[in-house]
Amino acid sequence: MSDLNVGIYIIGDEILSGKREDKHLSQAIQILKARGLTLSWAQYLADEPERLVTSFKRSFNTSDIVFSFGGIGATPDDYTRQAAADALNVPLARHKAAVAEIEAQFGEAAYPKRVLMAEFPAGADLIPNPVNRVAGFAAGLKGQKPNHYFLPGFPQMAHPMMEWVLDTHYSHHFHKTEYLEKSIIIADGVESQLIDLMKQILTDYPSIKVFSLPKLKPNRQVELGVKGVPDLVDKAMQDIKAGVSSIGFAWVDVV
Repeated sequence: MSDLNVGIYIIGDEILSGKREDKHLSQAIQILKARGLTLSWAQYLADEPERLVTSFKRSFNTSDIVFSFGGIGATPDDYTRQAAADALNVPLARHKAAVAEIEAQFGEAAYPKRVLMAEFPAGADLIPNPVNRVAGFAAGLKGQKPNHYFLPGFPQMAHPMMEWVLDTHYSHHFHKTEYLEKSIIIADGVESQLIDLMKQILTDYPSIKVFSLPKLKPNRQVELGVKGVPDLVDKAMQDIKAGVSSIGFAWVDVV
């Protein structure tokens, strides 16, 4: 859909233990979809400094745009800010504008603890928080434009902040390519009997993606479809329908 590769980290022991349900993945997909973008990858990470540093180092050295949710608070189990700094090999430093935001929101109660949330990797940029003014931060390799955006774990804060980042910095990537997804439901479909057809579609239309989603209950069926440039999707779907019919399966369009 776009030449922009977007990934997300979802950080927190509470997500991995099941104490809290992740609200970020599905919403991030919708935020991107509304702008003609797609999510390239997602990774859940525990509050483990070494693992965070390793993951950040890897993604900092790509051209991917990365959103990281969680772990930027001031409690001892929040390691994300320090891990980002370590991955970039820079110290944490208090961001003056972030300090001013926290002071404006909390007054004297900003000290001595809340102000710690204004400590970002040196050279980082501020991401405004429309809910409580405790900012997130944008960071990247030295000499390069920031490509990582660190947001709170609270969805009501993080999701508007993600939208702000996209709308402020990446609007020129929105809706660059027309995109279409179509599929059919194959009643009593057997996925193994569709493999050769799927391979043929990929050979004939290498620039599109083919997907197959089997379902066993309450009735066995397979959703088979393609996504990509509209003209090719339409042609590929005609071939899929003909192929499915030739195998002997009945199908209906997914509306």
